[in-house]
Amino acid sequence: MLPIPPEELDGLPSSAFVAKSFTGAKLVKGFNHLGAAILATDPIVEGGHRVVFLSSDDEDAIAPVADLAKKLGFAPVKLGKLNEGGALVHARGRTWGHLIFQDLFKKQQ
Repeated sequence: MLPIPPEELDGLPSSAFVAKSFTGAKLVKGFNHLGAAILATDPIVEGGHRVVFLSSDDEDAIAPVADLAKKLGFAPVKLGKLNEGGALVHARGRTWGHLIFQDLFKKQQ
């Protein structure tokens, strides 16, 4: 599969393009920076909880996804809007966000 050139997505990250394409929808980008094999393992790591990053242009939409992440045993971390925080976990072609594939965990305080 060939990567989609950025100009075909109006220069937007794919999640922002999808959000723009579905007017009125509330899109949350999450659970996508780790591979399925890691997400399928126990989210409790060394006494802490595996981190999942969440981004959305709608702040109210993040709360139920963060609650779901917690119920599943993960530690949700809000990264901000799609074009900001979402870009940190975005991968396309040779452009990789700084947090893509980072398997981090958060210990309880």
